[in-house]
Parts: sequence; C-alpha cells; structure tokens
Amino acid sequence: MAKSSKIVVPEAREALNRFKVEAASEVGVNLKNGYNGDLTSKQAGSIGGQMVKKMIQAYEQSVK
Repeated sequence: MAKSSKIVVPEAREALNRFKVEAASEVGVNLKNGYNGDLTSKQAGSIGGQMVKKMIQAYEQSVK
C-alpha cells in the first residue's frame, strides 16, 4: 500500500513544524528553515525522542 502525502488537516503541518523546532532547541539542535538533511542520525533521533517524550507527558497530564 502506497503512503499518501495528502494533507488532511493543513493547519497541523505548521503546528508540527513549530513543535519540532521547539523540541530541537530543547535538545540543543539548531534546525534551519527548509532542508535539514545534514543532521546526523543522533541529532534527528534526539529531536524525535524529545517530541515523543513531550507527547507522552501531555497525554499523562490530560488523563489526570
């Protein structure tokens, strides 16, 4: 099954980009606007890990 790149909620893309930049700054990685393919796997993984950590914290706060 092919992955669709169609944006279902256009506002979500900008919110996700802001979230990613915020997470990157928290772990000390500088993202630039546009292409960031020069990041190391470690840097990209730390950004993704920080995003997941923050999403879990937000969920835990919402169910209390």
